[in-house]
Amino acid sequence: MGAYDAFRTLLNIRQRRRRPRAGFRPGPGTKIAMDDFRIVVQSGLSEPLWSFLVQAGFREMNFRPERRRYRDVPPSHVAKLFGAPPEQWQALLVAALKEAAKRPLVRVGPPSARVG
Repeated sequence: MGAYDAFRTLLNIRQRRRRPRAGFRPGPGTKIAMDDFRIVVQSGLSEPLWSFLVQAGFREMNFRPERRRYRDVPPSHVAKLFGAPPEQWQALLVAALKEAAKRPLVRVGPPSARVG
């Protein structure tokens, strides 16, 4: 963390990011996120399911560079959610979020060049 970042943290200047507006239904391969959870959209995302996910707090990730670390929801759970009837969505989403795991941080380069 640089001196500027430390100064902003010390003075409590930082602000939480506001949740972006809900957009159109994303296509396959797009990443959507809620808090620190991330889902890679597969084919089969219907408009009602997208509305359900938006109400749960998911939004399309469209800002770069993305430095935050997310817990990735396993693709098998995403497939179950996308193929399930609407009355099971809530239970499947809760189960999928419980199985989400952070990817390991991979650092490349010699130890002297690492930052953080």
